[in-house]
Amino acid sequence: MSATRRFWLSLMGAGWLAFGAGSILPNSPALAQSQDLVVFAAASLKNALDDAAAGYVRESGKPAPKISYAGSNALAKQIEAGAPAGVFLSADLDWMDYIAQKNLIRPETRVNLLANRLVLVAPKDASLAVNLTPGLDLAGALKGGKLAMANVDAVPAGKYGKTALEKLGAWDAVKGSVAQADNVRAALLLVSRGEAPLGIVYQTDAASDPSVSIVGTFPEDSHPPIVYPAAVLKENSNPEAAAFLNYLRSPAARPAFEKQGFTVLNRPVSGS
Repeated sequence: MSATRRFWLSLMGAGWLAFGAGSILPNSPALAQSQDLVVFAAASLKNALDDAAAGYVRESGKPAPKISYAGSNALAKQIEAGAPAGVFLSADLDWMDYIAQKNLIRPETRVNLLANRLVLVAPKDASLAVNLTPGLDLAGALKGGKLAMANVDAVPAGKYGKTALEKLGAWDAVKGSVAQADNVRAALLLVSRGEAPLGIVYQTDAASDPSVSIVGTFPEDSHPPIVYPAAVLKENSNPEAAAFLNYLRSPAARPAFEKQGFTVLNRPVSGS
């Protein structure tokens, strides 16, 4: 075992786990002893993956996996640093490619599991509809308020959102009004709390929060396809990692994802 991996295991044994963008939180619910299956998953997967994990426990009788949710970028960097996770589910292909290029996954297990849509949300009581077409006046719709987005340079939802706004010709007018968050759920929370009049999140995030409503859906050709890849990590030694990923790919898990608005792809990637 490498010194780096021993370091991460010592953090976990002491009740600590890196979570989010560069922070380390004590007593995180995602903590695990070294024998537990640890899953790193994009924050936007929380509701659906929690439901799927509960189904896995019921069907298999195995202990529940310990799931750490954060921005895909933060999780990929933690994996690179030696965090002993067993499965990684990213919100885009780029961060899975990043760790794959560093030989940190088992390529034969890689699968494009899910797809999503990108939407504009507002607080539930807002009487607003925004036509997300070229030339839209998003700055006018903000009325001096902030546009909540995940980090536009690193977090998948933020990257998709910036690309879409550039494609529609709206980015330059709003870039000075963007309130950037560590992950897409944090961006959603800014809108849910009324701290931002508008936010860009996934369709599934909007479905998870009754305090927001969708006021526009971005054209699919305004950004790259939103694909969630998953894979077992190379340094994983827990046999439950492959079993859990296989369950996520099975018909039994499909309702948990579709209930939240995900499209199930389940497409193996080259090499699998």
